[in-house]
Amino acid sequence: AVDPRTRPSDLARPGHILPLRARRGGVLVRPGQTEAIVDLARTAGLYPAGVICEIMNPDGTMARLPELKEFARTHKLQIISVADLVRYRMRKEVLVRRAAESEIPTIYGRFRAVAFENVVNDEIHLAMVMGDVGTDEPVLVRVHTENVTGDVFGSRVDDTGYQLQAALERIAAAGRGVVLYLKQRANGLDLVHQLRTYNLMQKRGLSIDEASVETGYGASRDYGVGAQILHELGLRRILLLTNHPPKVAALEGFDLEVVGNVPLGSPATERETSDPMTGVDDVRRLAPDS
Repeated sequence: AVDPRTRPSDLARPGHILPLRARRGGVLVRPGQTEAIVDLARTAGLYPAGVICEIMNPDGTMARLPELKEFARTHKLQIISVADLVRYRMRKEVLVRRAAESEIPTIYGRFRAVAFENVVNDEIHLAMVMGDVGTDEPVLVRVHTENVTGDVFGSRVDDTGYQLQAALERIAAAGRGVVLYLKQRANGLDLVHQLRTYNLMQKRGLSIDEASVETGYGASRDYGVGAQILHELGLRRILLLTNHPPKVAALEGFDLEVVGNVPLGSPATERETSDPMTGVDDVRRLAPDS
């Protein structure tokens, strides 16, 4: 299937091998197994493709790194982790660069605004930095995906705008920290997908999670670019400001350690059952058109 000479007529459909497409930028954009096998092949000077499979333990559970190392020793195999590959590529290349920066006074205090450019897709991300963050002490960090309706206009469909303001307040109170404001348009986290999702919620009375499944809004997220930016800013140990801690693999490859999570709470409106003016029911569900 990975042979460049292969044509659709050469493949049986449906088949038993699922094709996966690695993200452009590899493990530095998405530190996953798919990106790792392609990066490994490319680094070795081979055609950038490969075959991946899960190795199972005798009890049917998926083998993790300690079991895989033992498996490799038993069968005399070479082994590398995704984090190892991230470390190697971080020594050789970086996919973000500082584009511009300036001191900015805000209602929360004075921040250093640093714009970073993703050299793979030209997207611009923003880091709002307060105080000295290049220390060995854990630093408060909010990794926030751009959400125009919530962040700018106070949409109550979800609580992202509230979480952003709460994170800025926490950082201001601590006197240091970072809000990393990311664009994730390649993952369907753009204004068009967002409004389509909200429209579907209103027409059919769906929750935001139910509607997102159909529209693809936020079906996946990339954390590699954000990790590179935090590393570039000098952070090493972080406290994530979030109500929903993400499961992110291979962060240690970026020399980052998440030492804990700090919940941000929920806006008071989430405790309301409905709002006759907005048509919002439990905030995350829009009333169907009558």
